Amino acid sequence: MTQTQAGQPVFTPPRRVGWLIALVPVFPPLYLAAFACLGRLRTLPLAARYVLFFFAGTQLVAALFTPRPLLSLGLAAGRTLLILAMIAAGVYLRDSRNLRPLLWGQLVIFVTAWGYTLGTQGFAGVQERLGHPYYYIVSLGLVAVVALWITVFWWGGRLWWRVLAGMLAVVTFLAAGSRGPLLALVVGSLAALGLTGRQRRWWVLVPGVLVLALAALTSTLKVPLEPVERLLNDQTSGREQVWREAVQGWQTSPVGGVGPYQGGPYLTFLFKDGCQLTPTLERNDVTCPESVSRWSSVWLIAHNVWLHWLLETGIVGTLGLITIMGYALWCAVLTRDPLTLALLFGFTAMNVVDVVAALPSQHFAELWWAAVGLTLVASGRRVADSTPTTTPRLEGAEFLRPATSQTRPSP
Repeated sequence: MTQTQAGQPVFTPPRRVGWLIALVPVFPPLYLAAFACLGRLRTLPLAARYVLFFFAGTQLVAALFTPRPLLSLGLAAGRTLLILAMIAAGVYLRDSRNLRPLLWGQLVIFVTAWGYTLGTQGFAGVQERLGHPYYYIVSLGLVAVVALWITVFWWGGRLWWRVLAGMLAVVTFLAAGSRGPLLALVVGSLAALGLTGRQRRWWVLVPGVLVLALAALTSTLKVPLEPVERLLNDQTSGREQVWREAVQGWQTSPVGGVGPYQGGPYLTFLFKDGCQLTPTLERNDVTCPESVSRWSSVWLIAHNVWLHWLLETGIVGTLGLITIMGYALWCAVLTRDPLTLALLFGFTAMNVVDVVAALPSQHFAELWWAAVGLTLVASGRRVADSTPTTTPRLEGAEFLRPATSQTRPSP
């Protein structure tokens, strides 16, 4: 991507947009402002618009083959429109460096998580895994990974605060004890290292190496921190049962699935537990209000994005998801921007054991789709930059050059 000498992007949005981005992790509904960017999709290259049209079409067509087509069509239209809005937000931002303000809101989330857990449960709460009032433990770990990437890839930022912010993200990640985010961290960092071409820098591996080194050191010294011990084991926590039930649920409606946000009752391994808020709130005896309990199945996930999409949208909708994911990853490779490479490849890897691309979320899934928009607009700019411009040279150079200059021998 084009970069000035000061390490700043060529396009910088207004300051109010930076404040809005910084506040999104603290108050996630603010990402709905992305709907104002939908018109930006018209500026994308034709190939990218075809991919987006195909994706949107498959989501809507799949809804027609669900057990409740009218309800599914409305839900599919809403989710697809939100996805397109987040992609459009990435198109508007143009450069991954414009995502930097996210870090400030994420640091607020880390401080809130530590303050709430220690204040209500003490160190025993940290031993049961660090939590947050409205971020799930896995979500908290993933946000810590994103904060690590931002601090490492923040060219020109002062080292002292980057080190402090990075250490806060590291200790938050370790205390959350989430293995899915660890997978995202390792794969995303390796992608940023291996696919940035001439710009590759070995220091992009610093976050992953630091986390693994601290986890190994804690285990070797037998420091009594149970989340780190969980981080290093290979248990699936019942995911294989959820995957099996997702496939069985899909088989009841293979073409269009059971409908967006309607797969929860088919995931009986999770559904039988009823309505549950975040584990941190549950440990403090904060239970689901009766008005929320009836909607508890809406946010149940299959812990694999492709199985989840297959359950909800069938073969048709999943084909659209695979197409846009593959196209975005290919464009990310072409752009060679380390942050977008880390986000797209890291999140894609984590999607094997979780669902971090389904909207709405506490801003991390929205971030993934915004990164898709960044790659689409950057790939279009790369094509435009590589287009030969021979006509101006003919008009300016060839026509003014003497006719004999091309054949005259050197003196």
